[in-house]
Amino acid sequence: MGPNKRIERAKDIKGTIKNVARSLKRYYPALIIIFIFSIISTVFTIVGPKVLGRATTTLFEGVMAKLSGMGSIDFDKLKSIIITILVLYIISALFNYIQGILMANISNRYTEDLRKKINRKIEKLPFKYFDKNSNGEVLSLITNDVDTINMNLNRSLTEVVSSITMVVGILIMMFSINVSMTLAAIVILPISMVISAFIAKRSQKYFKDRQDNLAEVNSRVEEALSLHLIVKTYNGEEKIMSSLKEANDKLYTSNYKSNFFGGLMHPIMNFIGNLGYVVVAVLGGINVVRGSIKVGDIQSFITYTKNFTNPIANLASIFTELQSMIAASERVFEFLDEEEEVKTSNPIVPLSSLGCVEFKNVSFGYEEDKTIIHDFSLKALPGKKIAIVGPTGAGKTTLVKLLMRFYEVNSGSILVDNIDIKDMDKKYLRKEIGMVLQDAWLFSGTIKDNIKYGKLNASDEEIIRASKTAHIHHFIETLPMGYDTVINEEANNISEGEKQLLTIARAILSDPKILILDEATSSVDTRTEELIQKAMDKLMENRTSFIIAHRLSTIKNADLILVLNDGDIVETGNHTDLLKKGGFYSKLYNSQFENI
Repeated sequence: MGPNKRIERAKDIKGTIKNVARSLKRYYPALIIIFIFSIISTVFTIVGPKVLGRATTTLFEGVMAKLSGMGSIDFDKLKSIIITILVLYIISALFNYIQGILMANISNRYTEDLRKKINRKIEKLPFKYFDKNSNGEVLSLITNDVDTINMNLNRSLTEVVSSITMVVGILIMMFSINVSMTLAAIVILPISMVISAFIAKRSQKYFKDRQDNLAEVNSRVEEALSLHLIVKTYNGEEKIMSSLKEANDKLYTSNYKSNFFGGLMHPIMNFIGNLGYVVVAVLGGINVVRGSIKVGDIQSFITYTKNFTNPIANLASIFTELQSMIAASERVFEFLDEEEEVKTSNPIVPLSSLGCVEFKNVSFGYEEDKTIIHDFSLKALPGKKIAIVGPTGAGKTTLVKLLMRFYEVNSGSILVDNIDIKDMDKKYLRKEIGMVLQDAWLFSGTIKDNIKYGKLNASDEEIIRASKTAHIHHFIETLPMGYDTVINEEANNISEGEKQLLTIARAILSDPKILILDEATSSVDTRTEELIQKAMDKLMENRTSFIIAHRLSTIKNADLILVLNDGDIVETGNHTDLLKKGGFYSKLYNSQFENI
């Protein structure tokens, strides 16, 4: 997400809620049990004040009788009431504890499922998605957004059920004590609802903004950390800090506003509740003087009145938290709804793998209105070495990406062994193609695991053989842990040349029929380059090879050299013939030596 991306409020709240409900469907039985436990716990809590009021009445009447000399306090009855209250609250606490454990388990399992879905989605997304979205934004989905869903889901669902149960239960108890006082108390309810709706409507935008801005900060931080060497090299600390500050200021603003509106709920609701509490206290005192209700009942009623606003305020607070959850959920489900790579139905598997590759009138552009490959045609016979050269931006690497089906062609077709690659399973196609790129692909793990990535079931002997062919075996043997040496997350505990040698060993191990070398020796010294070139010559035997090179001295032995410029083939031939022509290739080749 770029710095100028417009922040939007939640586009479809109802649709997001439906998505969440649909994704929770497998947990419905467990959620029903949790809701039942929550209701039972709340009911026992509600009954408590009514029973406690009986204790107050018994004590008050006993004291008055003793003062008048007509009786004494009934301690047996008091003891029975107190035991009843203890049992009620113990049962309530037990059911509340059980439902809390169950709900925590469900919320954690649900968010675990979400992370798995996101990870699976990442594997299915086309390359164009990652061209338009930063890694930090995707990382924010897995961490911040899913954590937001987890925290709010864990608390909100059961709190909603218990709060609604509490409101209904308290109303029943209040009506059972005194109807007129209850009617006076519930006058505050519509006022509370209007205020809650107003605040919720105003605050939703800021909760959405907060999640988007949090993703933006993550994106900027991830970029700053991954490119810290370049930042320091070009003294870009001030620029990167300014960029981070801009994103962080936006996050601060949206976070402040969302917290401000969310924080308004409790004090406003408490204020309204206290007003109702005062009204009830006055009416209760009048009714006690008139003798229409007992002292214990007024105590119970005041307790219910005080507690009546709590679940309403709690519901309002939960609603603000649910808005944060909805904003996070919307981002997650939008990601999960992203267009996936096109799957091939009834894929064709060639009877034999020869490595014949043909481009037929291929046109392509990363943007529909910007074509960079124009009507490109080429036939590479099995075992031939095809070199592709040209200035930066000519479309060399794009051709490789099209062959791998990282992108789909706009028009034309690409055939492997006379079968259109659109009709092939992508896994089969990519298994038949080995790649060694300018940027080494290494993962956090051992050297053995990184080489073995080319063939997961490879034996140690096969790994060693591939490493020897790539001239990396001796270096690995000099390491303290040998092949079990761990490459760290940034892969900066080995040199660039050694990284490239490892990726070459991986390609050798995979034993593909088609080989792609994209400036594969650019990161090694001259002596190592000579050794690698010999290994490559051996590796390319009986394989169809596409060699993308900027250093034209490395492709002298290619069977065919294609010279690209602006997506078109401008020259073809071998090295000698192209030099004799004195054309575009000759100028490119000689320009590399004109300073010597």
